[in-house]
Amino acid sequence: MTYTLKKLFMLIVIISLNACGGDSNSESNDKKDNSNKSEQVTTNNHAFNITVNDGLAPLLINQPDATEYLSAGLGTTNMVDQNAYSQAIEAIVDEPQLDAVFKAGDHTFRSNHDGQGPLFNNSSCQGCHIKDGRGQVPSTADEAMSSMFLRIGDSLGNVEPTYGDQLQVFGTINGRSGGVIAKYRGALDEGLAYGEAYTWVEYERVTGTFSDGETYELRKPIYKIKDLAYGDFIDDVQFSARVTPHVYGSGLLESIPQQHLLAYADPTDNNNDGISGRPAYTSHPVSGEKQIARFGQKAVTGSVLQQIAGAYRGDMGVTNSINSAEPCTDAQTACLAQAERENNKHHNGVDLNDVDLAQVEFYNRTLAVPKRRGFDVSTQLWQEEILAGRAQFYAANCHSCHVPRYKTAQAPGSVLGDVDLVSLSDARTNIIALEQQVIYPYTDLLLHDMGGSCVVSKELIDGQSCNEGEQCIYVQRCEGLADGRPEGEATASEWKTPPLWGLGLVQTVNPKATFLHDGRARSIQEAIIWHDGEAKASQQAFINMDKTQRTALLAFLGSL
Repeated sequence: MTYTLKKLFMLIVIISLNACGGDSNSESNDKKDNSNKSEQVTTNNHAFNITVNDGLAPLLINQPDATEYLSAGLGTTNMVDQNAYSQAIEAIVDEPQLDAVFKAGDHTFRSNHDGQGPLFNNSSCQGCHIKDGRGQVPSTADEAMSSMFLRIGDSLGNVEPTYGDQLQVFGTINGRSGGVIAKYRGALDEGLAYGEAYTWVEYERVTGTFSDGETYELRKPIYKIKDLAYGDFIDDVQFSARVTPHVYGSGLLESIPQQHLLAYADPTDNNNDGISGRPAYTSHPVSGEKQIARFGQKAVTGSVLQQIAGAYRGDMGVTNSINSAEPCTDAQTACLAQAERENNKHHNGVDLNDVDLAQVEFYNRTLAVPKRRGFDVSTQLWQEEILAGRAQFYAANCHSCHVPRYKTAQAPGSVLGDVDLVSLSDARTNIIALEQQVIYPYTDLLLHDMGGSCVVSKELIDGQSCNEGEQCIYVQRCEGLADGRPEGEATASEWKTPPLWGLGLVQTVNPKATFLHDGRARSIQEAIIWHDGEAKASQQAFINMDKTQRTALLAFLGSL
């Protein structure tokens, strides 16, 4: 039986049984809205006045929009349990052909692939994006990172010449099942594609006090790297810890008009509010066209396709038409030799064919966003504590980075072409379900300087300095949220504002999940306290709130 027939049979079974991601719960509008609405929110310390041509009425502090409980308009799901992040947009479910493609993409998203490796961090997309949500920090130093990893480079933003731009902790060695973890100089001395290095995190306890006297405790991460399989790093090495983010709502974020995002950019802080968000740009992976970067924690990719194609290659060692090179550098001869032994010639020389890639792209783009909690549809009333917390959110100026609302525009089909269960066509049909939706993602998708700096040292296990040898490990300590490593157009202390929709369900979907880019924050409260740099004034506003105000703000954030 051919690959295509096998897959078609498998998908028919999947569709008939319903996919694991959850229950199956017009024409494109080319007219431009020429109305010029001013979106203005006035607080006790900030005037938010941006002209956005979206035709929507101004946001108000004391009165949410009538449909604000629908986080993603018609792209919202009512599911709020452990499967909340894995639902298809209802309009997709209502179209059998589109629903079939969604389920096929879901299956591929959860599957291992032929030709995986020789280096990787996880064997499937779902293994990192747990239930389409966040990954998690290993519970002990003896547990290898699998939905968390370290980016690597130097302080100028260059890749590490031997290890590339990402440390893959697992390797592929013929005859051994599963991933093989790193062994000190294993690749050099034995010529085998061991994992590149073993990485783990330890925490230092940090305490503080709110202005009303209540204390809090944070955990400050210290990253450690040992068992380098391909030799030492360069002297100026820097590391950036990343916990994989959620993927739901990606297609809606991709459909926000670029000019609406740029309207919130203020790179020179012309309004003197301390917030200087700026856009990052990237090149389209197929056309080469310059576009605003919306994805990646430092805003390095401009589309869902670019993001997932890069993740397949970097996180799983699965090559594809967008990223066709194996995850080996020229210096990694053991990795290159193992790549030559892979049976990857059945998809025109890559591990993942374009049909599978397009199906996964469609799946990611059409995942729904959970509805808000705390709203009574029958009475059309919000809980008072959530309304009070919403007012605190604006008063603390959180909305200047976590911009609440947008209206999506056109959502062109994949550049790979329209996909069905087994083939691609040359057409690019718009995904109407993503278009003209009023959404509340709470992000500007811009880069912001969050402050801090990092130092990397080489130490023995007891903390004494060292220069080389198997017992000499690399240690990175950082102040604040900086990672010391520029990426794309982001500096070593800049991060893209993450969307907040679905925030309150993070630990419902995955009880082991934590917050911030590296998972250091065990709660939303801890995540707020870690804010610094451009967000320092908002963090201080939170510190200065009394207990009732803090509780209300956290209730509001938990309702998102």
